[in-house]
Amino acid sequence: MDGGSRHGSRGQARSGPLGKAVRHTRAEEAGSHQVALPDADRLTRLLEPVLRAMSMDLEGVRVTAAGRRRLLRVTIDADGGVSLDAIALASRELSARLDGSPVMGELPYTLEVTSPGVDRPLTQPRHWRRAIGRLVIVPLSGKQGHHAGNGLAPLTARVAGASEHGVTLDCDGVLREYRYADLGPGQVQVEFGHLESGEDEAGEEPADEFSDADAGEED
Repeated sequence: MDGGSRHGSRGQARSGPLGKAVRHTRAEEAGSHQVALPDADRLTRLLEPVLRAMSMDLEGVRVTAAGRRRLLRVTIDADGGVSLDAIALASRELSARLDGSPVMGELPYTLEVTSPGVDRPLTQPRHWRRAIGRLVIVPLSGKQGHHAGNGLAPLTARVAGASEHGVTLDCDGVLREYRYADLGPGQVQVEFGHLESGEDEAGEEPADEFSDADAGEED
């Protein structure tokens, strides 16, 4: 942090049907600098080792600007999912790493660490592994499709298993194996009334706000 700057951070945990998130706001004396968006690849290289050490995966980094302020949204996941407590811990570790790097520049920004929602497409083996037991809709390509030659044909099935090479789908009680190369991006389907044990219910009230040591400062 540059000398003379003001640094305060606040975090609020919340949960909803599209995932969980924790926000930290970093405020600085911005002066008259123009808003510049940092490189996402550079941010990925900076933050990924922090999450890997916590047995988590970095699923996405996105920076957007609203006026003079930036929003850095980091999406994380892990086997078994990530709880609000785990996201809060990751948020603090990532915030500390960002504070020690010039990658975000000197302008104010808000760090939001979130878990993937059900709208996250299944494109990697780990995505399919973490969707075992879930109902999905997935397009099948080429000869695998119901309408070969007419693009991708969707299939609705339940994920029964997944490896590094392919996925096993339960199609109305019949297990079928597919290579990932034969599948388009899968999409988890919301099944109301079939929440797994420990899964957060939609509409849960936000958790109490927590503060870092210097959270008493205003932005």
